[in-house]
Amino acid sequence: MIDEINTKISEYISYFVNTHESTKNHKNYWREPIVAFADASDPLFSRLKKVVSPEHFLPSEILRNCESVIVYFIPFKGDVVQSNSKGLRSSKEWAEAYILTNQLIVRLNRFLSEKIQNMGFETVEIPPTHNFDEEKLISYWSHKHVAYIAGLGKFGLHKMIITEKGCCGSLGSIVTDLKLQPTDRPKNEFCLYFYNQSCAECVEKCPFGALGIDDFDRKKCYQVCLSNAELHSKIGYADVCGKCSSNVPCSLKNPVREDREKLDGRKVRK
Repeated sequence: MIDEINTKISEYISYFVNTHESTKNHKNYWREPIVAFADASDPLFSRLKKVVSPEHFLPSEILRNCESVIVYFIPFKGDVVQSNSKGLRSSKEWAEAYILTNQLIVRLNRFLSEKIQNMGFETVEIPPTHNFDEEKLISYWSHKHVAYIAGLGKFGLHKMIITEKGCCGSLGSIVTDLKLQPTDRPKNEFCLYFYNQSCAECVEKCPFGALGIDDFDRKKCYQVCLSNAELHSKIGYADVCGKCSSNVPCSLKNPVREDREKLDGRKVRK
């Protein structure tokens, strides 16, 4: 029964992304979403108070008697990623995809909440972005860390989550007292650097020196994002960059899985 509800939740998310009203007035920027589920009592949530910040919320601090966290990744299409692979500033297409995806996530969470509440359960919707302290640059709810806990992917050298459909896209999450079957966390690395140190293209792609092999200057990165927000202010607020994730092996896929399959002599799955 729980597995059936998991499937139904995934179908709701897929349906909404594929039929979202923005696709009627704009280019469709998205591929099929990936969905994962976490047990709200997973001990890794408590660790976030040490790893991220003491102020990072537990699921139970957002929703009393919380049972599950639903996390999903909406991957960008290849042409969006390619558009952002050149130059020092984020492309207009990348900025617009970011803005529209944030709008989509807000509406998707509302849609999903209504579906779950109709089942008789409670939900709390989490904003897709700008849920962080602008001085400390630390979030009270880190979608990427929650995605890791839910088994949606693994961290890459660029500090982002790499999923089976890459790292270029946006994450959304919602908490609920509906009990769902947790997704198993993958055991293998998804980042080629962490797998066999065969790649560090994300570091090479950062033109501002904010990302290094052993360090990350989040303040320098954020200043670049703010400059892009100013550049694209006419289309909305897009405090993004994405140079380290565009046109690299993990942009659109899990490159380690492909590498392992080649080594094992198996046919590479699309």
